Amino acid sequence: MAGLWVGAVALVTAGRRGRLPPQQLMRSAALRTLKHVPHYSRQHLLVSRGLGSVGYDPSEKTFDKILIANRGEIACRVIKTCKKMGIKTVAIHSDADASSVHVKMADEAVCVGPAPTSKSYLNMDAIMEAIKKTRAQAVHPGYGFLSENKEFAKCLAAEDVIFIGPDTHAIQAMGDKIESKLLAKKANVNTIPGFDGVVKDADEAVRIAREIGYPVMIKASAGGGGKGMRIAWDDEETRDGFRFSSQEAASSFGDDRLLIEKFIDNPRHIEIQVLGDKHGNALWLNERECSIQRRNQKVVEEAPSIFLDPETRRAMGEQAVALAKAVKYSSAGTVEFLVDSKKNFYFLEMNTRLQVEHPVTECITGLDLVQEMIRVAKGYPLRHKQADIPINGWAVECRVYAEDPYKSFGLPSVGRLSQYQEPIHLPGVRVDSGIQPGSDISIYYDPMISKLITYGSDRTEALKRMEDALDNYVIRGVAHNIALLREVIINSRFVKGDINTKFLSDVYPDGFKGHTLTENERKQLLAIASSLFVASQLRAQRFQEHSRVPVVKLDTVKWELSIKLHDEDYTVTASNSGSTFSVEVDGSKLNVTSTWNLASPLLSVNVDGTERTVQYKVHILTKLAAELNKFMLKKVAEDTSSILRSPMPGVVVAVSVAPGDMVAEGQEICVIEAMKMQNSMTAGKTGKVKSVQCRAGDTVGEGDLLVELE
Repeated sequence: MAGLWVGAVALVTAGRRGRLPPQQLMRSAALRTLKHVPHYSRQHLLVSRGLGSVGYDPSEKTFDKILIANRGEIACRVIKTCKKMGIKTVAIHSDADASSVHVKMADEAVCVGPAPTSKSYLNMDAIMEAIKKTRAQAVHPGYGFLSENKEFAKCLAAEDVIFIGPDTHAIQAMGDKIESKLLAKKANVNTIPGFDGVVKDADEAVRIAREIGYPVMIKASAGGGGKGMRIAWDDEETRDGFRFSSQEAASSFGDDRLLIEKFIDNPRHIEIQVLGDKHGNALWLNERECSIQRRNQKVVEEAPSIFLDPETRRAMGEQAVALAKAVKYSSAGTVEFLVDSKKNFYFLEMNTRLQVEHPVTECITGLDLVQEMIRVAKGYPLRHKQADIPINGWAVECRVYAEDPYKSFGLPSVGRLSQYQEPIHLPGVRVDSGIQPGSDISIYYDPMISKLITYGSDRTEALKRMEDALDNYVIRGVAHNIALLREVIINSRFVKGDINTKFLSDVYPDGFKGHTLTENERKQLLAIASSLFVASQLRAQRFQEHSRVPVVKLDTVKWELSIKLHDEDYTVTASNSGSTFSVEVDGSKLNVTSTWNLASPLLSVNVDGTERTVQYKVHILTKLAAELNKFMLKKVAEDTSSILRSPMPGVVVAVSVAPGDMVAEGQEICVIEAMKMQNSMTAGKTGKVKSVQCRAGDTVGEGDLLVELE
């Protein structure tokens, strides 16, 4: 019995008669080991219009050497600008990141500790020692880690090392959500009702939540990036939220202080990019729409926002600048707002660092924000006035994560990238990444693979380019969220701009299930899959001109095949004439033509005049193999009601039960931390604990048995 797992890549159309979403490509292809350095496409997105034409002045001296206190894509992003400015760079890395792309890109690299972030990228002593060792004059912190840590900035100042970011006063004032809210009120910035102090314990959290009125948002005072945030709708959720948020905050930021404020239901999340210097100047660089989120973390961003009118944009920008000036802010920063359906906006927080989604602002303004940060840190005044800041075109960013989107819109996935190919050959595409084929996605760090950015003259063109880019993105070895991203950007509500922070749960109330094939798409996919199978068989017969025993007889004119797609079996008949295959599917005849380069991870095909690129998983058998397959024993599904398995790889933080304990359905059994997010595992039914297979501190993989009930 012989079969072939054919990966089909999304049926991608150039001929515009419909598309299918990309899924995992299973067809084997030669692994090409190429040194991968993230770069932009030939149609560079820092457009040479307006401000983009200013560029870099080589006579403007800044620093000789900068250490980047970060990892991954943002470290690579900073290094790229430093190279453009003629600045030498120093990368820091953990043991696990010794062979990472950012280490290879930098002029020097220093190991600062083992894999856990607390012992490496948050290890201030080791980083300070690296600065002394390499004699770096300045430090760019990127985002996350120590980027908003005032103690780190103070340590740098004590050693006369420049922190490429705001001064410690601004970090303290704006990095602390409690203090920043008080300052925002004083600066006449619209704020959300809430408690303006530090919440001491779970009991106080419940009392405050009742006073404010449910629902409430519990979040880390020193946090950001969705870490340490929980929405609570009642007392029980408030107690749980306080516990998990404080633990996540301590793990991610080394600060477990929390605040509570009113949760505004169904808002948009729109932020204003600001830029200030040490001479009292400050600008707002337009807005970014960041409403597509899961677990309070952004997934899709765009600039500008389709929702804002010029008056609201100006009002938000002016309030953002007023807040920045109130703390004498001198660097790039972001003021985040929640905006309701009537365009009322409320200050959410200020991030005193470079944002993950800064590329979309760079695309529509032409500014290199990293370059501006370096200039400001050196003491130069801003080069532009508010009237100079344009909105040129439209940009969209998708965060590509190593996550399984079919599990809670994305539970972390770990593994090695066996194949990786960015779609930078397409026009208007930029990819900010810090990985290469062979890179490991581990449990220790954020699961982001890359930031995929597309730029167009308007929103329609930017979204069309994003659709093409997602279809041509090749990622093998880990689960990823490209299928979800693609469904979002072609969703009718998203295309119309009818979005809010609950978009994913509203559109997919039962979770993301993938793309639903139309009848025409299904037939085209079956035709392409069967053509791929036959093409592979024909190639096998000619392999280096050696005689082989083919699965199908050499004189076969027609191939009768059985294809499994979405758990359904389909019978098709295929024949070929040169590079064209004729396939009969459900009484319809389709003609499929291609160069049939089976070694390529992406394959372009033509189906009756429609150009497609394919990326899909199907199982193909010959008719005989399919008949024999019926006699194979089927795997009996496991009874999961009495067992608890880990839904993701991670580290066990706490175990709440022991053998012999009685547990109720929904009761917490243990807590698993994966990529800096804590997840509560609960009992599926009421019963007695038979065995506990894990303990605090254990590293577990996806599917590992945690607890068994009688």
